[in-house]
Amino acid sequence: MKQGTTILTLDNGYHLWTRTDGQGDIKLLCLHGGPGGNHEYYENFAEKLSDLGVQVSMYDQLGSWYSDQPDFSKQENVDKFLTMDYYIDEIEEVRQKLGLDEFYLIGQSWGGAITQEYALKYPDHLKGIIISSMTDNIDEYVTNINAIREKEFSAADLAFMQECESKNDYSNERYQSLIDVLNRGYVDRKQPPAISHLTSTIATDVYNYFQGDNEFVITGKLAGWDRRNDIKNIKCPTLLTFGEHETMPLATARRMQKAIPHARLVTTPNGGHHHMIDNAPVYFANLKQFLHDVETGNFTE
Repeated sequence: MKQGTTILTLDNGYHLWTRTDGQGDIKLLCLHGGPGGNHEYYENFAEKLSDLGVQVSMYDQLGSWYSDQPDFSKQENVDKFLTMDYYIDEIEEVRQKLGLDEFYLIGQSWGGAITQEYALKYPDHLKGIIISSMTDNIDEYVTNINAIREKEFSAADLAFMQECESKNDYSNERYQSLIDVLNRGYVDRKQPPAISHLTSTIATDVYNYFQGDNEFVITGKLAGWDRRNDIKNIKCPTLLTFGEHETMPLATARRMQKAIPHARLVTTPNGGHHHMIDNAPVYFANLKQFLHDVETGNFTE
């Protein structure tokens, strides 16, 4: 497979930014979160996994920073592209165009949701999947983020946040300062300067449509997403990896580990939602152990 950056032309005519780094027989395809985030927290994966012989491919999903961005002011583009089905099928087209077979799929957050969906729809080419910081349903996530808000804030601050949200006043300075507290405690605990930018790189059209204004409200189309009854049909080896101080409920992770037939759950101390950055040594040790165990036929739950 070609190393470095490649611009893929999709069958729909749009273009995706992709990059492949690392040498080896183990193939790993990386799905970013958001929705509407980008690949950047995967940029060191090839280096971190080099001693295992892992070839790492990553890409920015349609609408995201480095790839084409359709005009989402046009309803036809919203209807065609801003669906979970589109992004699941996009994974399969990327797999084919990159020539990946017998590969591992890793998804962070939203990427973890579409990893589950891909494993259910396109299981044939998977050696294993890694679901990083993602539940199998949105309701339990909402319950958890509400519990976090109640734990972190006074009744007055909570009432103020709810008032802002009822008025769609998400740009309110005080509201944003409270969200910043939650982000520092549960999303980016390490506050990494390496992936900071002079401007926001989030694809707000995509993010707002699916999620809402921030990580601690769900007002978009993801509300109601639920695969609790279906994950028992994921047959390939599965790693569930969660931060111990993050937005996603660990109780759900433990239930998922029991529901998926061949699943291992690991957690990262001092890690938030982006625990691959917050505590990289533990995160990568767990990931490498999973890949090694599957490759050598020693995988157990």
